[in-house]
Amino acid sequence: MRIAFVGKGGSGKTTMSALFSRHLAAAGAPVLAIDGDINQHLAEALAPAGDTPVTPSPLGPRLHDIKTYLRGTNPRITSTESMIKTTPPGRGSRLLSLLGDDELHTRHVSRAGGVPLMATGQFDDNDLGVACYHSKLGAVELYLGHLIDGPGEYVVVDMTAGADAFASGLFTRFDLTFLVAEPTRKGVSVYRQYRDHAREFGIRVAVVGNKVTCEDDLLFLKEQVGDDLLTHLVHSDWVRAAEQGRTPPTAPDTPTASGSPNASDPLSALEPHNRHALTVMREAVDSHPRDWDRLHRHAVEFHLRNARSWADARTGEDLAAQVDPEYVPGPATLPF
Repeated sequence: MRIAFVGKGGSGKTTMSALFSRHLAAAGAPVLAIDGDINQHLAEALAPAGDTPVTPSPLGPRLHDIKTYLRGTNPRITSTESMIKTTPPGRGSRLLSLLGDDELHTRHVSRAGGVPLMATGQFDDNDLGVACYHSKLGAVELYLGHLIDGPGEYVVVDMTAGADAFASGLFTRFDLTFLVAEPTRKGVSVYRQYRDHAREFGIRVAVVGNKVTCEDDLLFLKEQVGDDLLTHLVHSDWVRAAEQGRTPPTAPDTPTASGSPNASDPLSALEPHNRHALTVMREAVDSHPRDWDRLHRHAVEFHLRNARSWADARTGEDLAAQVDPEYVPGPATLPF
């Protein structure tokens, strides 16, 4: 399952992405976190206090190599230069399994806080004034487009702030989008933008309230987002300690479902309400099976949009020809 975290800048979406990824990893689920934000802080948020996370080799600067690898022997893609961020896979393309033993994962995955991590990479001096961040996010879009992830596997992407994801087709690449909202008018403004665009394409959006301090905060969120409010997190001393670089409190006596201590869970001392919120979020993700046909249909639609609007003219080709009508997405397409 692919999960995006979005929201207004400062809403806490990076913190939520990290908490949810660590929650999944602690439960033993296969999970990959991807830092897709222009401000690359997910590694720091994932790593326990005092740990220096190993930053993965960023995807963005290796976009050409990634295209070459994913193109494989697909005869519909005439060259790496004609492959754009929306080019869908077809017969001959290299498809990926989550955290597979392949060139892309080996080169671009490290671990932070026990969670496998990819990163798009930051702007560098060569990008300033001449490139937009979507050029780097194109690597994430291609990765998700060629990923065949199975049931019980999770990809968690910390997205750029605001409604910026709608500038590409990347927002259709997810099974569920969590919109992190503070209980303020500014906090819910991004929700309205996401709600309206997402409904047009049948994208599931669930609001997660954050930094809720009182009943009035919760009432405000309920009034503003209605049934889209899935759950909320209250102020967390545990999170604040982690964000300040202090070691959060531990709870060695926190029982598991079997009644024994759960000292191995790095989130065991997180406030009970906030731990429960993470459980509710996972249940929401798991409640709907993957719709491979919808994912592929959207991929093709946005590829054709990009082809008509700019890519045909730039490449000098009719990129609609890259769409393989005989390609059927899903686990059966993996060669192993």
